Amino acid sequence: MTAVAGKIREVREAVREARRRGERVGLVPTLGALHDGHVSLLRAARAENGFVAVSIFVNPTQFEPGEDYESYPRPTEKDLTICRQEGVALVFAPPPEEMYPAGFATTVHVAGLTEKMCGASRPGHFDGVCTVVAKLFGIVRPDAAYFGEKDAQQLAVVRRMVRDLNLAVEIRACPLVRDADGLATSSRNQYLSARQRASALVLGRALAQARERIEAGERDAASVADGVRRLVGNGPGVALEYVAVVDPDTLADLERIEDRALVALAARVGRTRLIDNVLLRNLRG
Repeated sequence: MTAVAGKIREVREAVREARRRGERVGLVPTLGALHDGHVSLLRAARAENGFVAVSIFVNPTQFEPGEDYESYPRPTEKDLTICRQEGVALVFAPPPEEMYPAGFATTVHVAGLTEKMCGASRPGHFDGVCTVVAKLFGIVRPDAAYFGEKDAQQLAVVRRMVRDLNLAVEIRACPLVRDADGLATSSRNQYLSARQRASALVLGRALAQARERIEAGERDAASVADGVRRLVGNGPGVALEYVAVVDPDTLADLERIEDRALVALAARVGRTRLIDNVLLRNLRG
């Protein structure tokens, strides 16, 4: 049975009880509006932990002014049904004032990794992400936390925060999930009209082509990025924000691709901002 908690004290008590039973605790932090990508995280967490907690919290501090905080989808009952079906033990769905009480004045900032790529156009975004994730780690104190590789920059930033702050949690990365048509799963996909969704498919195609070129031996990062730009540029209604070819752990820009690379992009299709990437490792092998 899935319990639902809105208070921090309720979460801590439930986790204490799980610890008394000798259960390992896994956490899946989410904004809600759960989709197949989230389900893959829930299943990974269930496979490795006796007690799985999911946070469903549309975190106001990671939305920039003018973004879709107010309109972000909040299908609470659907999300709870998914959590029940996947065997989640606890859903933590706090109101904003529970996470950010009056007088809240602390922010977690990871320098270096957060100023580029998505951080260039969303300057406060990752501070909001790191602050809420650090709070969730402090509330739940999980043995492991599960994040999707689709949010590759977020994953690198959270890993750096955990390392730098000596937080006792293992960060588990789960592969990016695509819908049947190739579009990377996202809660924001529902904003797209049928025509916009068809246009957005060029993002996955461009990244697939980048993967093919790299696996075929292309090692010039600038050439790979240019190829992505050219293909996306031919797509109607798609405004490319950036293409980056970087080290997946440090996010350092690559000139030459050696053993591993992350090819990441962000684009707007209509008013909807989408991100996508391909991750390549062990290229020398």
